[in-house]
Amino acid sequence: MVRILVLIRVNQNVRQNLYRYVRFSTTTEVNGTSWKYCKAKNENDSLRGRGFFAMLISGGQECGQNQPNPTHTTKIGDEVNSIISIQNLSKIYDNGYQALDQVSLEIREAEILALLGPNGAGKTTLISTICGIVNPTSGSVTVAGHDIIRDYRKTRSLIGLVPQELHTEAFETVWATVSFSRGLFGLPPNAAYIERVLRDLSLWDKRDTKIMQLSGGMKRRLLIAKALSHEPRVLFLDEPTAGVDVELRKDMWQVVERLRQSGVTIILTTHYIEEAEEIADRIAIINGGEIKLVENKDELMRKLGKKQMTLDLKQPMTELPAWLSEFSLSLQNEGNQLVYQYDATHSHTGIARLMQMLSDHGVQFKDLATHQSSLEDIFVDLIKEAS
Repeated sequence: MVRILVLIRVNQNVRQNLYRYVRFSTTTEVNGTSWKYCKAKNENDSLRGRGFFAMLISGGQECGQNQPNPTHTTKIGDEVNSIISIQNLSKIYDNGYQALDQVSLEIREAEILALLGPNGAGKTTLISTICGIVNPTSGSVTVAGHDIIRDYRKTRSLIGLVPQELHTEAFETVWATVSFSRGLFGLPPNAAYIERVLRDLSLWDKRDTKIMQLSGGMKRRLLIAKALSHEPRVLFLDEPTAGVDVELRKDMWQVVERLRQSGVTIILTTHYIEEAEEIADRIAIINGGEIKLVENKDELMRKLGKKQMTLDLKQPMTELPAWLSEFSLSLQNEGNQLVYQYDATHSHTGIARLMQMLSDHGVQFKDLATHQSSLEDIFVDLIKEAS
């Protein structure tokens, strides 16, 4: 029997994903790194492509005994594999309108990717193409290694789609419509799984309620339940919180995070930029049918985010004096505020020197405030640059 020594990463999502495949025993320290001994739950289970590092151990050592001598070492998943691979995808409609232009994008397994763009940017066309609703003009898309054209049945079984519009069977009950959606994919009934999905989405108490009697927020949750009914590995959420109140929107964020922790890859489109800033791992910006940027959210905020310091002056300035010309300063509020733009990633922000010069020249202020640009600020700037 194969024994596996697996490195447990700090990332909670990866750790949750790993729990589905292995059984743990004791922990040991190897060169200052925490490792756990474990063995596969099933010899057919595979950790390949899930971003783990493992040592395959052979011999009679039982899980949790003294550290065995590995006879064979394998490095598995140096990078987290892409579950969706899009290469040079284009879509030109019959009227000549080009909705997608040579789009290439890799979507990683068990991540939350926020797809942002203005109206008409190509977000829905891209999602519809991946899901098999729209036929591409050129290019290719694979889902878990299966081509969406050649292996369309397989790829559609791997994908769940929550559309913008609320399309539901008004006179059906919650339980009946979710169960019916599962049957459309040829899967046998599984009452336990449907119950778990409904409980996770806070719909269990409404299972016998007709859809026409649900609130707008409950109907949104029901669409997610229908999309999850056939146990997909990828979930597309197209404007999932449109028209939903703030409290319910935050509840939906928690639902999305739980889905990600269970190993589901989530692609989110939204006009609520704070939504993407709250829950996304990576940001992809599309405009004019082209992918303009794909970046880790935190890295994007670090690279393109700006900070500004605002000083409320005791005495207003009519103009900036020449001795302040070396700083990126502006006067606002009729000269009552001095605003300094700076890059917080630099080791020397210039703030200390600015404050010293203001003090040396007798410029006094009543209050000081700093502001970090949000993802929405960055998004607006990028769209302006692209246009």
